[in-house]
Formats: sequence, C-alpha cells, structure tokens
Amino acid sequence: MKKTVYSLVLSEDVIAEIDRLAYHKGTNRSNMINQILAEYVSYTTPEKRMQQTFRRLEALLDGRDSFHVQLGGSDSMLSLRSALDYKYNPTVRYSVELYRTVEAEGGIGELRVALRTQSSTLILYLMQFYKLWNRVEESIFGGPVHCRVEDGGKYVRRLELHALTQGGRPVAPGSETLGELIAAYIRTFDAALKAYFYNLNDPAAAQAAVERIYRAYLQQSTVVL
Repeated sequence: MKKTVYSLVLSEDVIAEIDRLAYHKGTNRSNMINQILAEYVSYTTPEKRMQQTFRRLEALLDGRDSFHVQLGGSDSMLSLRSALDYKYNPTVRYSVELYRTVEAEGGIGELRVALRTQSSTLILYLMQFYKLWNRVEESIFGGPVHCRVEDGGKYVRRLELHALTQGGRPVAPGSETLGELIAAYIRTFDAALKAYFYNLNDPAAAQAAVERIYRAYLQQSTVVL
C-alpha cells in the first residue's frame, strides 16, 4: 500500500495522547495515526492484517507443543522458540516475517529457523535435516520449494500459498486463516525436526518419520504453504 506525506494541524494534547498510545503499542506516531484513521473508516491496513494473523498464530502455538512466543517483535515479524530434545536442550527459534501484501504468485512471507549453538556437530545435523526436509517437500509435494541454508545452521524458506487441486490457484485467505496455515506448517516442521533427532542413529527411520509427518500435513487442508 503506497504511502504519501500529508500535513495535518493537530492540537498538542491530541499529539501527546497519540505518542503515548504509539509507545505503548511499539510503533511510531505516523503509523499510529494511520491505524486510528483506518479503523474509523473501517479499512484493514496491512499492519492490522499482520497483527490479526500473528494473534491467531500466537493463540494456536504459544504454550502448546513446547512453543513459546518471544516478545519484542515488529509489526511484520513474530518469533517463537521451541526446545529440542538433544544435549543441553538447545532452543530452536522460528521467525515469521510477513509481506505487506500477498504477492501475485501467492508469496506471503518468510520463515526463518535458527539455533543458538556453537556445536559444530549439532550444526552438521541441522544441515542434514534441512537437506532432507527440502528433498521430502519437493518429492512429495511435486514442485520446487524456495528455500536456502545459511551459515551457522540457519534455514530460510519462502512461504507461498499452494492449492492442492490440479490447476487450482489459492485465493488469499483471511488473516485468521493465514495464521492457521502458518501455525500448521511450523508445527509440522518442528515435529519433523524432533523426529529426525530422535532417530539420529537410524537414517532410514528418520527419513520415514519425516515423510510420514509431511504427508499428514498435506492431508490437513486444501491449501498449504
């Protein structure tokens, strides 16, 4: 959504209240005024849409299946953490960044996965899992997955809407439905990651478990990420 600079004459008392509210909500004056006016005319801004999506995502995951929302995110990003059952119980961080608008090809944002560790062995296992996950996704889903693996055991995957009907094009879902789709994907990824580490000593069993979890994910909805 394009933004333009406008000049407004407002009372100092009103500005003081807007600044107070903006500080409380972790945003700036211009964005706060934009949100107030949008709500008054019943217009859903990209920021409001993202907030609604994140609220739904948080409601579905926070405190469940070892997920915990991390505070201090921005309007366009939400981060969660999940404990990995491995030596010293390292924490996996999932960061979801949403685009302001759903792109024509269905792109809605990115998922970033990272693990705070200095263990070269653990990082190696993560790299192996990322490769396996990408291979399973592309072979079972039947199409390319836009992702990349970065140094230090980091993984970035583009989130795109896909309809599971031949020739079908997914319609951009509402904010809450979008939150449900993202939650389902993160829950699936996390379950596959933990299954992989549970079967570290048996690569065949690890791959079978990851494939089983991903196939179950595809059966949950007619639209997936």
